[in-house]
Amino acid sequence: MTAVEEEQVVPAVPETPPRAAGLIRAAWAFPQAKVGTVLAGVVILVALLGPWLGPIITGHTTTDFAGKPFKPDGLMGTDGLGRDVLTRFLAGGTTLLLYAVLATALGIVLGALLGMIAGYGGGWLDSLLMRGNDVLLSFPQLVIALLAIAVIGPKGWLLVLVIGLTHAPRTARVARQATVSVRNHDYIRAAEMYAVPRSRILLREILPNITGPLMVELGLRLTYSIGYIASLSFLGLGIQPPAADWGLMINENRIALVVQPWGVLLPVVAIAVLAVGTNLVADSLASAAAGRTREGRA
Repeated sequence: MTAVEEEQVVPAVPETPPRAAGLIRAAWAFPQAKVGTVLAGVVILVALLGPWLGPIITGHTTTDFAGKPFKPDGLMGTDGLGRDVLTRFLAGGTTLLLYAVLATALGIVLGALLGMIAGYGGGWLDSLLMRGNDVLLSFPQLVIALLAIAVIGPKGWLLVLVIGLTHAPRTARVARQATVSVRNHDYIRAAEMYAVPRSRILLREILPNITGPLMVELGLRLTYSIGYIASLSFLGLGIQPPAADWGLMINENRIALVVQPWGVLLPVVAIAVLAVGTNLVADSLASAAAGRTREGRA
């Protein structure tokens, strides 16, 4: 499994970007949003409830010896150390989801803040922040993560920090474009006329009116966070043994794919379904943010 650096796509921002509640309602009108929600919801439920359901269903914990290595004993067989595959699968998604959500939240918050400051401030501040942003964008996310892990070691907080920081420049571009589109509106001018502090203008006037593009970016960044964390775990640079993790399970069981395929197939299918589900939701949010209708959608 490898993570491929995505091409930066800035969603189209209408003259008045929709707010979050209206954007979600508009996105829900697309059938793919419903399909994506169901797909992602199923995997999320498995990841959240799995650590408690696994021992009940199989009678084993994630580290118990359940049988001979790579044997079809039990419901889904065993892995290379004789541990129950189903138990480890059910327990393996929680950490992945947690790290992905935290990294995405960090990237969205930092990127939105930088983008709003650059877009609203304009002038030399905008140029300085965006040129620095372009420098960071020139480095592939996975390469930065590999370099940081090689220096410090595979730590959970480091995964969240590095992936979140590398998401921020991409989010900043979207936030800046959305901010530029609303900064000359009458409600912004009125706030400036009454000498409202810039921090309040950014948080109370601009931020609520650019949540549409940010919601789209949130869905995209979450999809990529899942892929990056799973890829690093597969490479042995993410979540470490003996923890149960989907990316780690693929690496541990790939040598016996023909003999005992469940140790690889279960996490691969779960990661794929989760990524497809979140991507469908993000695509629906992008369509809604661009002002498309169900009938006129390409």
